[in-house]
Amino acid sequence: MLGHQLVVVADAHLGSAPPEVEGALLSFLDSVPTLGDCCLINGDLFDFWFSYRRVIPRRGFHVAAALARLAKQMPVVLIGGNHDRWGEDFWQKDLGIAFHPLEARFSVGSRRVLAVHGDGLTEQRWSAEFMYHLTRNRLTIGLWKAMHPDIGFWLVDKMSRGLGYATRDGKVLDKAAREQRAWAEKKLGEDRETGMVVMGHTHRAALTEPFADRYYLNPGAWMDGYRYAIATEAGATLCEYAPAS
Repeated sequence: MLGHQLVVVADAHLGSAPPEVEGALLSFLDSVPTLGDCCLINGDLFDFWFSYRRVIPRRGFHVAAALARLAKQMPVVLIGGNHDRWGEDFWQKDLGIAFHPLEARFSVGSRRVLAVHGDGLTEQRWSAEFMYHLTRNRLTIGLWKAMHPDIGFWLVDKMSRGLGYATRDGKVLDKAAREQRAWAEKKLGEDRETGMVVMGHTHRAALTEPFADRYYLNPGAWMDGYRYAIATEAGATLCEYAPAS
């Protein structure tokens, strides 16, 4: 069991989001112990993260340090998204954070939870589908490891819009969110032991109860209004963080 009250955050996209998004997240992470007793970062915390053997991204240093402090107080689970799936053993070995590149299963109280970011499942653009497969390819990952980090990050800056949702088209996002909800509800129907499916990626907050006391949850994007969620044995709540002025 991970804990009894899970704090869920996804899609901060630090590095491409405005600086105040990171500042608010750092403040929020300090307050997480007052909100729950365990924490899930459900993908795309960073707009890009790649753990080289001896190098970590400079852009993510402050947040990584804040997560390390949080992990000393409570269990922290980090799911890889299509922007930050390449953490390897850095998070677990150096910071004590349970890192899962694709998905994680754990319990909150007696409720079994499946956490998955959601990329590659309901993509609305061929470029996002292509990037999903490309960034999981072992040859691509091997080439990136062999590349000088400065070159790697320069390339990412050039192509990051293709890694996921770059559109603000409401109709496209609505369709992606509907299809993601259908995927999650189908998963709940197939797996009776799972009491909650938590996803991210579409940047659309959602909370449904397709079966009695079994839920689909998407906290929405942190970068869009500082959204997060609280999940417990009894259910879940969608929330928004208000930074101190």
